[in-house]
Amino acid sequence: MTSERRKEIRKKRRRKKQMKITQWFKKLSTKQKVLLISGIVLLLIMLAGIIYVASIFGKLDTQEIKEEEIFINEELANSSVGVGYTNFVLFGSDSRKGSVTKDLNTDTIIIVSLNNETKEVKMVSVYRDTLLDMTNGKIKKCNSAYSSGGAKQAINMLNMNLDLDIKKYVTVDFGAVSDLVDMVGGVEVDVTKAEMKEMNKFIGETANVANKKANYIKKAGLQTLDGVQATTYARIRKGVGDDYARTERQRLVIQKVVEKAMKSNWSTINKIIDELFPRISTNFSMTEVLSYAKDFAKYQFGETSGFPFVKGSGTIPGRGSCVFPMTLKSNVSELHAFLFGTEDYQPSSKVVEISGEIAYIVGNRKPDKDTTNTGSNDTDTSDEPTTDDSTVDPDNTDNPDNADVPDNPDNPDNTDNPNNTDNPDNTEKPDNTEKPDNTEKPDNTEKPDNTEKPDGTEEPDNTEKPDNTEKPDSTEEPDNTEKPDSTEKPSEGSEVIEP
Repeated sequence: MTSERRKEIRKKRRRKKQMKITQWFKKLSTKQKVLLISGIVLLLIMLAGIIYVASIFGKLDTQEIKEEEIFINEELANSSVGVGYTNFVLFGSDSRKGSVTKDLNTDTIIIVSLNNETKEVKMVSVYRDTLLDMTNGKIKKCNSAYSSGGAKQAINMLNMNLDLDIKKYVTVDFGAVSDLVDMVGGVEVDVTKAEMKEMNKFIGETANVANKKANYIKKAGLQTLDGVQATTYARIRKGVGDDYARTERQRLVIQKVVEKAMKSNWSTINKIIDELFPRISTNFSMTEVLSYAKDFAKYQFGETSGFPFVKGSGTIPGRGSCVFPMTLKSNVSELHAFLFGTEDYQPSSKVVEISGEIAYIVGNRKPDKDTTNTGSNDTDTSDEPTTDDSTVDPDNTDNPDNADVPDNPDNPDNTDNPNNTDNPDNTEKPDNTEKPDNTEKPDNTEKPDNTEKPDGTEEPDNTEKPDNTEKPDSTEEPDNTEKPDSTEKPSEGSEVIEP
C-alpha cells in the first residue's frame, strides 16, 4: 500500500468522525447546545485564568521553608495559643537595589495577626533595636536576625522570644511603597507641623532615590500624600517621636494603602501585582494567597501597637543604643492579651529564661517615661529631645537612613565593642571583660558603671562606704542609670540619645 493510499484512508476516517459529531450536535436540543457551548467557553476561560495567575505569581520570589525548620517553644506544641488566628510577619528593608532576600537588617518588623472568624487584622511592630535572643543564646538587636540567617532565623527569633507560632513571612523592599501609594491615588494623612518640617528635609532625597518629582509639604493638617511624601512620612523619626512613633506611621501608611487598594478597580490591582510582586519575597504558596484573596474585601483593621509595651532604652556596652523589654516575660503576657485576648497568659519556660538573660545584661535600668503607649500618640513630641537629637547625630540631617541604622553594619554588635572580635560570645556579658579587676577596686561603686552590672545588685561596697547613704540622689537620677557609658565612651555619643 502506497503512502498516498494511506493518506486517503486517514482523510476518510476523519471525515466520518466529523460527520458523526455534526450529526450528534444536530440532534441536541437548543437548550443542550447552549449549555454545551457555555461549558466549553467557561473551560477555556478557566484555563486562561490559570495560565494568567501562574504567570503573575511566577514574578514572586517564593522561598520554601520546611515546617520542621520552624521553631516553636515546647510548651506551645500542644496548647491552644493562637488557635483560630493566622499569623505572619512583614519584614521591611530600605534596600535600594531591589534585593530583599539576603544581607539585610530589617528595620521594619510587623507581626500581622488575622482573626479567621471575625476577619479583624491587628498589627504589632517589634522595635528594631529591641534586645532579643537570636535563637543561639546570643542577645542582640532583633533587626540583625534577618541578615544573619534570612527569613527563617528571623521567624524563629520571634517565635522563641514571644511564644508565637509564625510560619509565614512577606519581605518587602520599602522603596516600592512610593510606587504603591501612587498606584492607589495617594493616602490621606493628618500631618503635624513638626512632621511637615522633618518631611521637607528629606523629600528631595526620597524623590531622587525613587526617580520621581519632589513635591514639598506646604502646610500641616489633613491632606493626601503622594508616594514620595508618604514614604518620607514613614521614614522620619528625629524630633517627631523617634523610632516608636515612626513604626506607628509605618502601620498607618500600610493600613491606608490596603484600604485604598480594596476599593481599586481590576486594572489598578493588575498593575500593583505586575509592578510590586517582583519586589516581594515570601513563603506563601499561590494557593494560600488566592484563598486569602477571595476574602480580601471582608478584612477590617483593628488596633495596632508596638513591642515591647513597657520598655527602657540606652547604650549597652558591645551592643550600642538599644531598646529592652521590662521585662520580656510581662511584655509577652501583654502581647498575647493584645493579639489573642488571652488574659493572664503565662509565658513558656524559654521566654522566662531569656527574660532573665536580658535583665542580667541590662542591669538596674529604669523604664522610659512614656512606656505604656507605644505609638498611638505619635504626634505628641512634648517629651522628645528634639534639639538634642539633632546635635547628637548631625549626619542625620543629610541622610535619614543613617538615623535608622546607626550601628547596623554587617555585624553591628561586634563593631560596638572591638574586644568582641576575639570572642563574640563575650557580648552577652560585656561587663566581665571591661572590668576584670573590679574586685580589687571597691571604690568603683562611686562610678555609675556599676549600675550596668547585675553584680551591682549585691553592693558589697555599700557596706564599706556608708557615704552612699548621704547621696540618695544618685539612685534617683535616671540619667545615671540610663546613660552609664557617656563617661566611658564619648565616641558613642551619637548613640546615647536613641528612642
